Amino acid sequence: MAFDAGMLRFVVAELNDKLTGGKVDKIYQPSRDEAVFVIRCGGEEHRLDISAGGNGSRMNLTGIKTENPATPPMFCMMLRKHFQGARFSGAEQLGFERATRLTFDTHDELGFATKKHVICELMGRFSNIIITNAEDKIIGVLKTIDFSTSEKRQVISGMKYELPPKQDKYDPLAPEVDERFFKSLAASSEGDKSAEKFIMSNFAGISPLIAREIVYRAAERVDATLSESARDLTGKFFEMIERIRNIDGKPVVVKNSDGIPIEYAFCDIRQYGQSASVEEVSSFGKLIDVYFGERSREERLHKKAADIFKLLTNAENRIIKKINLQRDELADCDNGEKFKLWGDLITANIYRLNRGMSECTLQNYWSDECEDVTIPLDKRLSPSANAQVYYKKYNKSKAARIHLTEQIELAEAELQYVYTVLDALSRAEGERELGEIRAELYSSGYASKMNNYTEKKNNQPSIAKYITSDGYTVLCGRNNIANDHLTTKLASRADWWFHVKNQPGSHVVLECKDGEDEPLERAFTEAAEIAAYNSKAKGGVMIPVDYTKVAKVKKPAGAKPGFVTYTTNWTAYVTPDEERILKMKQK
Repeated sequence: MAFDAGMLRFVVAELNDKLTGGKVDKIYQPSRDEAVFVIRCGGEEHRLDISAGGNGSRMNLTGIKTENPATPPMFCMMLRKHFQGARFSGAEQLGFERATRLTFDTHDELGFATKKHVICELMGRFSNIIITNAEDKIIGVLKTIDFSTSEKRQVISGMKYELPPKQDKYDPLAPEVDERFFKSLAASSEGDKSAEKFIMSNFAGISPLIAREIVYRAAERVDATLSESARDLTGKFFEMIERIRNIDGKPVVVKNSDGIPIEYAFCDIRQYGQSASVEEVSSFGKLIDVYFGERSREERLHKKAADIFKLLTNAENRIIKKINLQRDELADCDNGEKFKLWGDLITANIYRLNRGMSECTLQNYWSDECEDVTIPLDKRLSPSANAQVYYKKYNKSKAARIHLTEQIELAEAELQYVYTVLDALSRAEGERELGEIRAELYSSGYASKMNNYTEKKNNQPSIAKYITSDGYTVLCGRNNIANDHLTTKLASRADWWFHVKNQPGSHVVLECKDGEDEPLERAFTEAAEIAAYNSKAKGGVMIPVDYTKVAKVKKPAGAKPGFVTYTTNWTAYVTPDEERILKMKQK
């Protein structure tokens, strides 16, 4: 579902309920199109997240904490200048549009009390964050819109703020839009027109999900026409509109059979029937976190790590192509035995051959059937010289086989290393971990392929900490550099080491308590689940995880970061429970 005007109305009500009178404590800009206000109200800290990105623009009270850039962007500094220490006095939806005015009580440059606004336009790729003064004069804007961008509406500092041009649609909350008006509008439309399209094309602020839900409740089908849904369509439409008008709803998320959120809404969604489950969430802020949380993390990660993804993808394609070519060459080495046979046959029958022959047919004494073999000859060479040519080809193919086999093994090892970095990149949670991955690639010889990379001073590697239900500490490397540090320097030789079997993943260490050789069985199981969860096998069932004493784990000299060998290991088969693992993770 899109973040429509109906959802925004519920979010605005939640903001007014929880933030009114609160003081702006901090302001961050985690990414180019996102601003976060940390507001303290009633002894609680709330994080107001405003996302003006083209994909998934929204606003909500979030519980997700994101890593912020070391140097705040200019727009963040402007927000801090105008709103640091201000009091939140209220939020107002501008008409039935996806636009909200957030009002703050603050002071002007001379110290006099005044009001300033943050206007959030949450309209897909046209989303924006605008700062205005008490008279709605624009004093700052996230995305400047000048005449070269749009002839219809400009958003420039110094201009008076105006709402975006209205669509040619009716406001469903307007007093003149009543049942009589709706029926008249439906009567003037073609009866075989889709009821969903009729609602979407005539009324503003309603998402496709809500339009389909209205049609489903009227006709028990989402694809019903106006004629098929005519009896109940008007009543169901205004039931939904009254729910929005009176802010009478509940935050629900729709999940598919795999438990993945596919929709979110402010009312019960019935149109999916038994193919999906509908769960109520505690608040609208939490609802948006549930739906967008993982998507936002991945989107933010891809933006910040675009150069790494490109580098690793190109490396993967290059190595795979190289391996395929080498395997083709290795297959050609099978001709080596044939060349040796030809040389032997020419030597054994040299008395029958003369210079100037282009080929000869000789009996193969080494085969059971003694079949004839036709051998090409070079006319310019003597029979013995032709035999030497084939012996040289045979010896060359033997050397090539050894060399190619070694090269293929090296290329496959490099490919596996690239996969381990991609796995660590998929689980990276912030700029610090991305920096460590860049440092790792630099040390591995990839720095020349990364744009404007400069080596930075090494910091403590990123290692996640978990506490099992029995109170044992489990440490988990977040990337290959952290894996090496954890296994070779941080872990005690008496601790237990875990790693998913034959797949990229984190090194995991279960610390033993003083005087204890083996932790409890439950701790072993939970440590194995953590190793499976922090690997490429995440999401699978009965995942094999190898474990052994840290003393049995060795890092070969000159090996790539994260590569180790181990002996005397056991294997556990586990199915990680994400909810339980996240509860064990320490902040």
